[in-house]
Formats: sequence, C-alpha cells, structure tokens
Amino acid sequence: MSERQVLNKTNLGITEGLPLQASQGGIEELRADIQRLMDMEAIRQLKYAYFRCVDTANLEELGSLFHQDVSVNFVGGTYEWKIQGRQDYVDNIAMAFSREAVGQHNAHHPEIQMISDTEATAIWYLADNMWILNHNAKTCGTAIYWDRYLKVDGKWLIKDTRYERVYEMNEVLEERPKLSSHYLGVHGTDPQF
Repeated sequence: MSERQVLNKTNLGITEGLPLQASQGGIEELRADIQRLMDMEAIRQLKYAYFRCVDTANLEELGSLFHQDVSVNFVGGTYEWKIQGRQDYVDNIAMAFSREAVGQHNAHHPEIQMISDTEATAIWYLADNMWILNHNAKTCGTAIYWDRYLKVDGKWLIKDTRYERVYEMNEVLEERPKLSSHYLGVHGTDPQF
C-alpha cells in the first residue's frame, strides 16, 4: 500500500478553478455564470447518483456515470484498490455489492472547482458503513474523495475518482445482523466470495 499523504488541495492535485463571482459584462456573461452554477449542480447530482447506484447495485445506471477510461484508486486501512476502465470498475462493484452485502455511503460538503466549460474537480467527504453478511464483517469510516469530471456531449462524467481513508474500523461480528429490510438481498448479484 502506498504511503499516507497529507490530504490537502496541493497533494490532491486540486487547483483553483474559475472565479466564483458574477461577471461585470452583459447578458451573455450572466448566462455563462448561470451555466457554471448549473454545471456545479449537475456534478453534485452525478456524485449523489453514484452513491445511490453503488448501494443499490444499479449497475446499468452506474456505468452511465463514468467516462469509458475512468481511473479509480481507493486507499483504505487495509487495502489499495486500483482499477482502470468503466467496465472493470462496474464489474468490481457488482462483485462487492452482492446479496450478501449491505452498503450505506453518503458524500457531502462538496468543494467543486470549475476548471473550464468541460472540466471540473471536486473534493467530497464520505461517511460509510459496509457489511459483508456471509463473513460477519463490518467496515465503517470516513474518507476524502477527490474526483475529476469531464463534460462529454453535454453530460458530466466521472473521469478520475480517488479516496483515502481518514479513519476505518473493521470488525468481525459475533453473529449475522438481523435485518428487517435488505434491498441487496433481493437485487444484489450472486456472492463471489
């Protein structure tokens, strides 16, 4: 696993984006300002959809959120997960979010930087819980995500996504949790491990 880094904008490769101030010009400049705000909202909705699709194993929609050449690098307390390409990432999510999994991932506090009309970066704070029921295992923690987005044919896509854990707790449960509702139990994939 790679060495721990300081999680600041410089080390994450996040540079200053376009200024967040209203233009001094006329109606066309105002339209451009509004479009930038609309793009920032589209990026928020993209990331929110990502977590919803992950936790519900909605693989078809999940795949539509990524650039075909997406680069993934997640660093946890006991793992480093590197994947290149949309299909490999979706296949890995399918394996992890089986009928024997329960996931709850929330991202908040986005710091979105518009680099241009077609490129943006963002930092997100993640809080998550993950249970692998057939192993009586639970992981919970937080992480800092940093992403790069590209606007392709009018649609924002995740081009690069990375996270590093702020903290992670892993535990082996004495018994299988008794769930009164388990969405992935019905809609998840067949367990692979």
